[in-house]
Amino acid sequence: MTQTEVKIFTFDEFIEWYPENSEKHYELHDGIIVEMPKPKGEHSDLAGFLIEELLITIREMGKRGVWTIPKESIVKPKSEKSGYEPDIIVLNQEKVVYETHWKKESVIENAASVKLIVEVVSTNWQDDYYNKLRDYEEMGIEEYWIVDYAALGGKKFIGNPRQPTISVCYLLDGEYQISKFTDNSSIVSPAFPQLNLTAKQIFDSAL
Repeated sequence: MTQTEVKIFTFDEFIEWYPENSEKHYELHDGIIVEMPKPKGEHSDLAGFLIEELLITIREMGKRGVWTIPKESIVKPKSEKSGYEPDIIVLNQEKVVYETHWKKESVIENAASVKLIVEVVSTNWQDDYYNKLRDYEEMGIEEYWIVDYAALGGKKFIGNPRQPTISVCYLLDGEYQISKFTDNSSIVSPAFPQLNLTAKQIFDSAL
């Protein structure tokens, strides 16, 4: 029995392949194009809620027009064979102007362009807790949230028994320090010190 050989793509080949105006979303994982699971209603509700709250905080911080949240973008880690499309990304427009592939391809390559990345955990939770955490850290992304509202992650990440958890990963001396928030604990975000939200408020938006 012969096995079909899987084509390995570079990042540039992935971007060239990516269909325009596609209703589906794709990422490149170690050279393999992966169709991302269609978000459930709870996932979409939570992401929408967080975007609204972040935009309010951006205005309160006097960063309106400077920090923005695009509808879509693809983040290119240092690896030439990976590319991720975050659920939420906050960009610094003063730095994005130096991104050579932003205007035509919505590609972000420089950590300085990014204030925050948020991934809302789905069934492919290993990607968020392992691959993306590793790659965002290596890139030098200042802050990365893993929002595990359905408690899908491994016990070593969200406890035993599992419970809905928000992991705020912030860069310190080149390594992520991870703070975990559950229930009524208030989110502490270095990038958004004025954010006034508890983990429960975020999780409740998905109900």
